Parts: sequence; structure tokens; C-alpha cells
Amino acid sequence: MDYSYIFRSALPDYGTFAAFGFEKQDEGYICRKALGDTGFYALIRVHGERITAEVYEKSADGTSPDSKYALFDVKSANGAFVAGIRAQVQEIMNDFRARCFESGDWKERYISYIEREFGCTAEYPWAAPQEAQGTKDRYADAAVFRCPNQKWFALIMNIRYKNLGLESDEGVSVVNLKADPDKIQELTDKKSVFPAWHMNKKHWITVLLTRVTDFDTLCELTRRSRELVAGKQ
Repeated sequence: MDYSYIFRSALPDYGTFAAFGFEKQDEGYICRKALGDTGFYALIRVHGERITAEVYEKSADGTSPDSKYALFDVKSANGAFVAGIRAQVQEIMNDFRARCFESGDWKERYISYIEREFGCTAEYPWAAPQEAQGTKDRYADAAVFRCPNQKWFALIMNIRYKNLGLESDEGVSVVNLKADPDKIQELTDKKSVFPAWHMNKKHWITVLLTRVTDFDTLCELTRRSRELVAGKQ
């Protein structure tokens, strides 16, 4: 199973990998973690910016090859046991990120930058009215920043990594920005900049507001978005 989304949410501190249990190999790092007293273990590999995990069952006699637990990788497989195995592996991955990565996001700093740089404040057009608090929809926290012509140049949302084609149900803060159509393919590295989610991909991009995104680049993309939306070439 793929857990590479971790590289999209935080910066690795490779110096801490050994303490977590990883061994350095020619093609990256490998780590073996027991899954409780189930007789199963997770084999975690880090190669470049790719993180994968496979689950194996220890052989009964200790001499035969261990058996790969194939159901772990079958998304449609369900049941209490496979769900428990997946939950344990996810806990290991969460611990791995917490101990070996520098996490956090740019959201608050980014909002402050926009307000200071462009003299505008965030609008929350989909926020629930006061009397309907507790029933807000998924876009209730989405923030819009507008040009003087009232068209927005930045839309900040909380979505899931899987909305961007990554293998994770975790949430992430992003911003949709307008970009030059002839540069969009060059900009979308699918690491921190992606084809626009929920907007016209010919004119807009989605940028992660995580620490993997260079903040200066984020500001530059935002300035260009505002120029395009305001009609300044």
C-alpha cells in the first residue's frame, strides 16, 4: 500500500530514520514493524519520495518463507481482521511522520500574507448561518480572496489527498490559484502543485499549503493569480 502522501504533508529528517528502526540500503530505507501479537508484521520501504508498506505473516516453523498478506493491498477487502491490520499499519505510519518528519502547514501564515500584501480580507461564502451551526457543509471553512473587480484570485479549502490522486483519506489545506495556461503543465509537478481540483484545469492550479511547498514560490504564484484575475498583464 502506498503512503507517499506523507512526503506531501511534511519534510523528512533522515537523521531520525535509524532510531525509528530503518536500515539504509542502496535503494533507500527499509523497516520491519511487528503488528501486535498477530504473528504479522509490516515491511516499510522508503525509496526517493515513495513510501510503501506490505504485510507478511511469519512462517510457523521459522524456516519457511514468510507469506505476504495479499488482502492488505485489496481496497475492496473488508472484515474485522483486515481492518484491524490496516489500522495498526496506519498507526505506525502516523508515528513515523510524527517522529521523523517536520510537519505543519502554511495556512495561517499564508492568509496573513494575502491580507498584508493585497489589503483584502478573507470571505467565507459557504459558512453556515449562526442558527445553523453544527450543520455546516464541507465548504464551510473555505476562504475566498477577491480583486477590486470582485472576482476571486485565491480559494483556500480543506480537501482530502485522494482528491488530488494521492492514496490517503487525510485532509489537507490547499489553495486554488489562476495561472498562465501555457505554464500550467510546467507548474504542476504533482508534489506541491496539482491540476486544479473542482475548477477549470486549463486556467487554475491547486497548491498544497503544507511545508513541502516553498513559501516564496507560493507567494509568487498568488501575485500572478491576482494579476490575471484583475486583468493586469
